[in-house]
Amino acid sequence: MRLPLLALLARGPAHGYELKQDLEQLLGAAYPQPNVGQIYVTLGRLEKTGLIEGEAIEQSSRPNKKVYHLTEAGHEALRAWFEETADEPRVRDEFFMKLALAPQTGLADQISLINRQRRQYLNTMRQLSKLAAAEDRDNRISQLLIEGAMLHLQADLDWLERCQEELEELQ
Repeated sequence: MRLPLLALLARGPAHGYELKQDLEQLLGAAYPQPNVGQIYVTLGRLEKTGLIEGEAIEQSSRPNKKVYHLTEAGHEALRAWFEETADEPRVRDEFFMKLALAPQTGLADQISLINRQRRQYLNTMRQLSKLAAAEDRDNRISQLLIEGAMLHLQADLDWLERCQEELEELQ
């Protein structure tokens, strides 16, 4: 949750509940939504580590609210996150989070993210092929595990191609 919150703050200051609403709107119902308490705890930790700064804003008819903004250290952490590749695809997928948030931050290009992730998957596929060739052919469990991982990677590569096609149509 840390880095997605930093990504949302890259576009400008916001308070915790606003960030929760932004995530819900951006990702829809298919992505498991965090509760607002989790968001505020994470914001507190980010502030303690110097990645964000908070400012109390007075409100006349309500309690004060705290609005957060990204620090330079937060920008650097976010840039580093966009440079990393994701290891495992899932519904709660870090790569998809990057892909969804990249246009809002101005720090990463979606097609570049797809290409970088594609290279990572192809490298992993090559490593698994070498592993399968070196593995004892009688160890069916190991072979099935490797085959399953390769099939998942192929599906992920196909999905990346689909994402790229869709995004290019939108441009």
